[in-house]
Amino acid sequence: MTIRHDGLRATWLGYAGLRLEASEGTVVYIDPGRYGTLTGEWRPDSSDVGHPPARDYRPEDGDLILVTHDHHYDSDAIRRVAGDDATVVVYEAVYPPKIDRDVEELRDLPYETVRLGDAEDELFGEAIVRSVAGYNRPDGPRTDAGGEPYHPEGFGVGYHVTLPGKGGEDVSVFYPGDSDALDGHAELDVSLFCPPIGGAFTMDRHDAAALAEEMDPDLVLPVHYNTFEAIESDSGAFAGDVAKRGVPVVLDE
Repeated sequence: MTIRHDGLRATWLGYAGLRLEASEGTVVYIDPGRYGTLTGEWRPDSSDVGHPPARDYRPEDGDLILVTHDHHYDSDAIRRVAGDDATVVVYEAVYPPKIDRDVEELRDLPYETVRLGDAEDELFGEAIVRSVAGYNRPDGPRTDAGGEPYHPEGFGVGYHVTLPGKGGEDVSVFYPGDSDALDGHAELDVSLFCPPIGGAFTMDRHDAAALAEEMDPDLVLPVHYNTFEAIESDSGAFAGDVAKRGVPVVLDE
């Protein structure tokens, strides 16, 4: 399923993957891949929650691929979604040699690659990309057995992406990445808000609904849930909660 909003087409690909297509044709992917979301493969120890359909997703139509942090760097997925002239943008801390999966070095990908730091704005064709703080607070619930955040500050970011919409008007999309709801998120000017709602490693559905109310976007489309048991979430309850707060919401599932 694909949702349409102000001339923008948005598709949740499963797990963290999001595809955006602007009214003039620019295609942006954010954190595509992993856990069989593009290949139909699945871990034998996973639950049936959010089991992806059997498919071989390889459109190779992306103009811009954005990667928030190491956990979502998937070089095979990038090759599946990137067009010949694509630009791959990764947060500056992404370091493939230390990723405990079989991934290619950035320099081995046949695309232009760009690294962004914290709170940077860059123009890529028709897309304006801003990196936004994205992390788990050390005093919050998303910490490991040793008390360390799963996503410490400086490990990753979210992205605020502005694309051409209907009638030439800009449409802004906020994708927080694997993050808690942080101070400053609500201050962003956002048309389409795509929060993670899985809760184990990111904000949960309650945090995301409260942030949506404070942010007051034109539409909310949740991602990063139900791909495997640890991030199972009641999306229907989330949608009802957001709607009760007076914010339009849609589910792509």
